Amino acid sequence: MHASFDRFPVRYARIAGIAYLAIILLGMFGEIAVRGTLVIAGNPAATLEAIAQAQPLWRAGIVGDLLMHVLDIPTIWIFYLLLKPVSHPLALLSTLFNMIQTAVLVLNKMTLLVPVLILGQAHHLGAFTTEQLQAISYLAINAHGYGFGFGLIFFGFACLVRGYLIIQSGFLPKALGVLLLIAGACYLVNSFALLLAPAFAQAIFPAVLVPAFVGELCLALWLLIKGVNLPQWYRRINEQAGHENLSR
Repeated sequence: MHASFDRFPVRYARIAGIAYLAIILLGMFGEIAVRGTLVIAGNPAATLEAIAQAQPLWRAGIVGDLLMHVLDIPTIWIFYLLLKPVSHPLALLSTLFNMIQTAVLVLNKMTLLVPVLILGQAHHLGAFTTEQLQAISYLAINAHGYGFGFGLIFFGFACLVRGYLIIQSGFLPKALGVLLLIAGACYLVNSFALLLAPAFAQAIFPAVLVPAFVGELCLALWLLIKGVNLPQWYRRINEQAGHENLSR
């Protein structure tokens, strides 16, 4: 275990809470304030025109998303160290799931650059008509939605594993673990429905993600305000040290 983390687990938990809240706020900014206002459902021409009129906002949405994924890294690292005393293999598994999710979502941001490149009127785009450019831009934005769903499959599994670890931990409330299990299930239902039953996915969205939002927000606030139960944390550390000594 990281020596500094052992001495100040509450401090690190609160750092994770701050980062987690920032991730939630940046995600809401990108999805609601940017794409939610500039993407006109079923209307490629109006969508590209709206982006053209608010390019700084569209670009800010991309930057905000990337900052969100930068914050993923320390948050994932702290969760790994925090839950490692409960089960090292499972803490590592959730970390791997989460890292894949972040990598997928970072790469997925390239699709959001397509409207920006089109509006830049690069010379080679003269081969396309205005309607074709509008359609390509809108297709790229729709592809981003699917890429987001791909990433959330991995995050859903990360939430399921973390939820189980929190329930078993003793130093975080079991209720937070249950909420995270529900969040993971919601992410998986949403993503697989998007791929297998698009009409059903459209019918349940965004309601299906409300429990996930509540669960993650509660976890972030708990880490920020309460941190961890220190006596139970050190009990877990001592148990882990005892198991390691017996295995030698």
